Amino acid sequence: MTSGFRTEARALLVLGLPLIGSNIAQNAMQMTDALMLGWYDVEALAAVTLAGSFYFIVFILGSGFGWAVTPLVAAAVEAGDTTRARRITRMGLWLSVAYGGIMVLPLIFSEAIFRAIGQAEVVSELGQNYLRIAGWQLVPGLCIVALRAFLSAVERTRIILWVTLLSAVLNVPLNWLLIFGGPFGLPALGERGAAIASLVLTLLSVLILIGYTARTAAAFDLFRRLWRVDGAAMARVAALGLPIGLTLLAEVGLFAASAMMMGWLGPVTLAAHGIALQLASLVFMVYLGLSQAATVRAGRALGRRDESGLRQVARAALSLAGAFAALTVTVFLVLPEPLVSAFIDPDEPARATIVETGVTLLAIAAVFQLVDAGQVIVLGLLRGVQDTRVPMWMAAVSYWLVGLPVAYVLGFGLDWGGVGVWAGLVVGLAAACLSLGVRFFGRAARIGALRPTVGA
Repeated sequence: MTSGFRTEARALLVLGLPLIGSNIAQNAMQMTDALMLGWYDVEALAAVTLAGSFYFIVFILGSGFGWAVTPLVAAAVEAGDTTRARRITRMGLWLSVAYGGIMVLPLIFSEAIFRAIGQAEVVSELGQNYLRIAGWQLVPGLCIVALRAFLSAVERTRIILWVTLLSAVLNVPLNWLLIFGGPFGLPALGERGAAIASLVLTLLSVLILIGYTARTAAAFDLFRRLWRVDGAAMARVAALGLPIGLTLLAEVGLFAASAMMMGWLGPVTLAAHGIALQLASLVFMVYLGLSQAATVRAGRALGRRDESGLRQVARAALSLAGAFAALTVTVFLVLPEPLVSAFIDPDEPARATIVETGVTLLAIAAVFQLVDAGQVIVLGLLRGVQDTRVPMWMAAVSYWLVGLPVAYVLGFGLDWGGVGVWAGLVVGLAAACLSLGVRFFGRAARIGALRPTVGA
């Protein structure tokens, strides 16, 4: 292990650990919702699993504009151009608000959509109950993505961790009071209570990040003349951000489509899918944090035109992600039943079936850890060198023309059920990992650091 590798690995961890912690805390909030709703009512858990997948599809597409801020600001900061960094961030916020304001409507009127894709009546109704409240967090949530991206690019990630930890801690008592009811005559609101808690905490988080950024990053003066549109910067953010959003959508859409197919198998199977997916998503937050750190470090290498440094970033990020993936495989295979059982009320009549199905799905999740880690790290590196359009198509083909058809054929054509659906996820992620890896090491690692191509 060379000193350069150790130095880069240390830099990735210093930058990435707060991001990992923040991602885990954010995911823990979602897991808290699932855990408490599972104890409240299995149908409510199934409905929020479905509704949450739909919300995340809408959210993740718009988040591409915020994600684009990271590599663009990182390269600008490395070049000493604070004006460009400010304009890019401001336009990232503009695009996020505009998108969120439009896309809140399908969230509010979602019951017809759920019924149109074959979901049960009760699941559709409860899912809309949830989204009619939670949907209003779309705009502030997307602003959080853009502010997090800016703070990551300037390597001030600790505040991101502390804000998310605060939300995760407050989410527990808020959920408990609003889902189950409590003192002072508070009614049990179920899925509506979980939505109210999420909305309140999202608003709190965005206000804290705005205040922190205005005070501690005063040199960038982000909020000066915030109302002014910068056409060139907006075009630059949109050119990079839209392919990022579509790439994220392709992956999230694959998992949302899997939730839809699991819903065809019944609420019990869908609930087991939701539990296994929550656990797999928790682990994914580690890979995602390392990927976000790799984006920053690759963007800095791009700003210096440092091809050797870019390769070092890639080696260190992939090695760290691979080591954690190996640990995760062990945990998922050794302790599946206690992990799944924690989500279900001991008195739930369908508990045994849900646990049995969830344990099987978690074993499949163990299989795709290495390819899942690899594909998200390489995507982060490609974003860092501002190469997004071709990777978007590669990811879309892998997820939708490979993974999804295989999931359907195995799950329903061969009657493997939920196991077949999840096996299709493995195939799709493996195809993405291979094709994106070839793209980065065959092209971007050689010329991306020398010739940045926004939206290429």
